[in-house]
Amino acid sequence: MDMPKLLDGRLKLRHLLLVDALSRQGSVVGAAAALHITQPVATRSLHDIESILGVSLFDRGPRGITPTIFGEAFTTHARAVIAQLTEAGRHVVELADANRGTVIVGTHLAGSNVLLPGAIARLKVHHPLLTVIVREGTPEQLLTDLEAGRIDLIVGRLTSPTDDTAIRRNLYAESVELVTRVDHPLAHREDVQLEELRGFPWILPGVETVLRRELEEFFARNGLPLPENRVEATSFLTVRQLLVETDMIAVLPSLIPRDDARLTTLSITLDPIGHSVGITSSATRTSSPSAQALIATLESFAAELMRP
Repeated sequence: MDMPKLLDGRLKLRHLLLVDALSRQGSVVGAAAALHITQPVATRSLHDIESILGVSLFDRGPRGITPTIFGEAFTTHARAVIAQLTEAGRHVVELADANRGTVIVGTHLAGSNVLLPGAIARLKVHHPLLTVIVREGTPEQLLTDLEAGRIDLIVGRLTSPTDDTAIRRNLYAESVELVTRVDHPLAHREDVQLEELRGFPWILPGVETVLRRELEEFFARNGLPLPENRVEATSFLTVRQLLVETDMIAVLPSLIPRDDARLTTLSITLDPIGHSVGITSSATRTSSPSAQALIATLESFAAELMRP
């Protein structure tokens, strides 16, 4: 096929935004709503960009749309362009006023209750006018947002090495514990057996997480099915409140109950389950001064957390 002419003026920024939205939403209706345009406009724009490229970007089906191999490839490039333009605008703002800026950080359970709040508090002491926006999400959602420039960095569990799209900095290693409220019926017992735990409700990470797969393998190694009476949640506030108010058992990073007087850990270990907590940033664009300031603070605060 001939090389598509993407610089002849027909390709617009709205086309890139549409491709990103279609990949995220999985339907033309959802993408149109996310971009605040009508469905006919979205459909017409998709036809336009497919005509420019000379390939089909999405397969249409009764349950929505799915990217073709061309769609997956073009979406990656579209998100990179969107991210660069977003960063360019913010960089201009920060150059105009070096004391003001914005950093958007994504987080999931690991690192969300001690590391990130502590680092933000320290950052604000030295940069009081710097705005920090925190967004929670699943690891997969946050990586997509990082790729598209909707967030600057992710704080949480590292499950992959650095690659062409993301730079991953390890800050510390953390074990995973079974956590309950301090007056839980099994708390402070030294002889708790794994079989006993299945009689209580559990809070587990979502099926899309690496930790969930590791827990499934842990139970399988011990000849037990995963607890059926369970809640799936990754929001720390939700998990903590459920633990405090019920007899639920949660699988959490070890730092979470360490400084919480209302929580404790059970005597059963989940070895070899553990993880590295760190920072994930984009490998395709330079971090803004605001993001660099938060990264430096995260690194210094994490080092203090791990001191004996």
